[in-house]
Amino acid sequence: MKIRKVNIQDIEKLKEIGKLTFAQTFSSENSEENMKEYLENAFSTEKLAAELTDQNTEFYFAELDKKIIGYLKINVGDSQTEIKDKNALEIERIYVLKEFHGKKVGQILYGKAIELAKENNVEYVWLGVWEQNPRAIRFYEKNGFKAFDKHIFRLGNDEQTDIMMKLKID
Repeated sequence: MKIRKVNIQDIEKLKEIGKLTFAQTFSSENSEENMKEYLENAFSTEKLAAELTDQNTEFYFAELDKKIIGYLKINVGDSQTEIKDKNALEIERIYVLKEFHGKKVGQILYGKAIELAKENNVEYVWLGVWEQNPRAIRFYEKNGFKAFDKHIFRLGNDEQTDIMMKLKID
């Protein structure tokens, strides 16, 4: 498996893996209308182009045999979705195709995020994880993250609670 930085030429591939993995992860717990609205907005060409050209946001693909099987999105500085601490890095997304769950792909993408945090000399990494996603919560707890707050995440017209978690970087 290879991890590579995503560039603007990869926008259609990013849109495809983003929509597919998000739908695989959350479709069963959300209405079709809310999912459709979120996917169209969060993964629009315009939004992804803005994110891909933002110097404080980076995406990375996990590839196996030239197939994209997952991706990572990190934010620093003012591009963080909430905290905006210059001494922090946000893991906004780690998503892996369902058929590759349990095969360490998420762990490898997570490792890339920690490597980037150390390169950026940040004090901590933070993220938000849906309170109804116990698999993801366990993954982050296993990696040393601790819950410190909650925030609201809007999916269409549904307000959902994310648990905010952080990890101090040594």
